[in-house]
Amino acid sequence: MKAVVIGAGIVGTSCAWFLARDGHEVTLLDPREPGTGTSFGNAGVLSVESCLPLARLSLLLSVPAMLFDRDAPFRLRWRYLPHLLPWLLRFVLAARPGRARELGEALFALVGRADAAHDLVIAECGLAGLVRPTGWLKVARDPRRFERATAEERAALDRFSLPYRILGREELLALEPALGADLRRALWLTADRHVASPLAYTRGILRAFEARGGRWLQARATGFLGRGAEVAGVVTDRGDLEADLVVLAAGVFSRALAAAAGIRVPLEAERGYHLMLDPENCPLAHPVYGIEEGFLLAPIENRIRLTTGVELASPTAPPDYSRPRRLVPKARRLLPGLTGGIDSEWLGLRPSLPDGLPVLGRAPRSANLYLAFGHQHLGLTLGPSSGRIIADLVAGRDPGLDLAPYAADRRFF
Repeated sequence: MKAVVIGAGIVGTSCAWFLARDGHEVTLLDPREPGTGTSFGNAGVLSVESCLPLARLSLLLSVPAMLFDRDAPFRLRWRYLPHLLPWLLRFVLAARPGRARELGEALFALVGRADAAHDLVIAECGLAGLVRPTGWLKVARDPRRFERATAEERAALDRFSLPYRILGREELLALEPALGADLRRALWLTADRHVASPLAYTRGILRAFEARGGRWLQARATGFLGRGAEVAGVVTDRGDLEADLVVLAAGVFSRALAAAAGIRVPLEAERGYHLMLDPENCPLAHPVYGIEEGFLLAPIENRIRLTTGVELASPTAPPDYSRPRRLVPKARRLLPGLTGGIDSEWLGLRPSLPDGLPVLGRAPRSANLYLAFGHQHLGLTLGPSSGRIIADLVAGRDPGLDLAPYAADRRFF
């Protein structure tokens, strides 16, 4: 069959590769070069131990204090608040304890499949050199704050029988000598892996896709060709593309395109910044999240990437790099040898739904439109498994899990 995949991030590129692997004639399109959108800027963690939904009571209770701390990992641009209120209300309702527990189970059902899909992609696309089994570290100076900050996560890890280790100061510094000697506790998520370059990883999947006859087209999708209850193709700024099936995997930009197909989803952008820092002679083997600092440092492409938390604002609002720049002195305390300057700055748009789960599966009332977007902070982790699920659905294979929690017409709270 002839397929069009809209969106060339890690999710869309994975969908395209799995479809081409099944023998379909696939065109992958995006106005940007593959892998250069939101997929480009993450910390490279294959976070298969993520089992806590963002929508939970403990996070809500911490929001008021963060709103008035200019260096906190959460920021709201107030002029966007009227537009954001419906999303925020759904987020609050999704955080009810019983609902949060359901969401945690649905999230674990997805991340529990991620490793196998990555293993397949790594083996068949020749990407083993990019991935290391490092796990990642969450570190703190104050043992009591560490206990409070990690208690809920540790309980969830225990609930789902996921491995981790608690490290004291000596064990931590033996594992990661570049860290500051004043750190006293660490949570080591040992099952996670690290990708040395998220861009190279996506591009590697793209090369394998093209080797299977796939076609990459730099174009912007603006709508769909209609054929009753089905779509007949995609309208782009470079002409119409006819197709037997279409996959919508355009991240935060999926909202407008889904609406063009009659699908209304409360999709918003969780904006995230990163700085690329020159490490000079400061090696770092593991991604490290500073609990007191509220940001993550990761070795990416022979430099150190500082990734920040969440900014809720319009996707089109201009970037404000003042906050990540203010974090550099804290990064140097966390990693004392980090004496180099800022090489580059970046802003990305994480596509997020208020319940924290992606939209994944066949579109409502359309037999040949498939949806794969809204992966929030887990796009890199869930990209290949999402592609595999979409390919299974197209082929009529059982994807191996109930997709109802990820349906586009689900209850989002």
